[in-house]
Amino acid sequence: MAIAAVALPLAAHAGPGRAPLVAVDVGHTLAAPGAISARGRAEFDFNRDLALQVVAALARLNVRTELVNPDGAIESLAARPAQVPAADFLLSIHHDSVGERELEHWQPDGETHSYSDRWAGHSLFVSRRNPDPGHSVLCAVAIGARLQRAGFVPTQKNGRQREYADRPHAVHFYDNLVVLYRARQPALLFEAGVIKHRDEELLLRDPRRQALMAGEIATGIAACLAAGR
Repeated sequence: MAIAAVALPLAAHAGPGRAPLVAVDVGHTLAAPGAISARGRAEFDFNRDLALQVVAALARLNVRTELVNPDGAIESLAARPAQVPAADFLLSIHHDSVGERELEHWQPDGETHSYSDRWAGHSLFVSRRNPDPGHSVLCAVAIGARLQRAGFVPTQKNGRQREYADRPHAVHFYDNLVVLYRARQPALLFEAGVIKHRDEELLLRDPRRQALMAGEIATGIAACLAAGR
């Protein structure tokens, strides 16, 4: 489905001579930490690790950043974009899970945890209720392309329930995600991988792989911001 871009340039907030500002949101909270991995680690911890890597990668590209929710204390989804009204782009970092019916159980280190090795890979989500859905899709595609060029493989899991905005790059529409439609700038939610998958969980914990993924995300965002100026 085609999305018409709005007339305003992507980095309209930036102004002459000012580096663009990207808000990087750490998904979930300490009180509601999201999915639990195959080995018992909370999604919030994965999200924060990758978000910090993305912030560092953007800084190396001379892109200004603002980290949202690093302490896991922002419980309201609407409060996240409200903290960064002047940002030129909002990226919300998450990690994926699977449905309850697909889970099995195992006992690593003597503790019982749920897992599923059926699905692995990243995916991206945008909202048509966002004030700039066209540029949200554009940036999602740019990130998806960079990731695949670097060897990261997207998942097709979410295509079962979410319409594709761009199938080759695993970009989906998720119109009612509050953090996306309450944003005042182009925005996307990134699912870095499936932490219920036992092998992928270990990859997602690896700081070197996190840095590689963050570098491709940052490069995609920087290119998208530059194209919108």
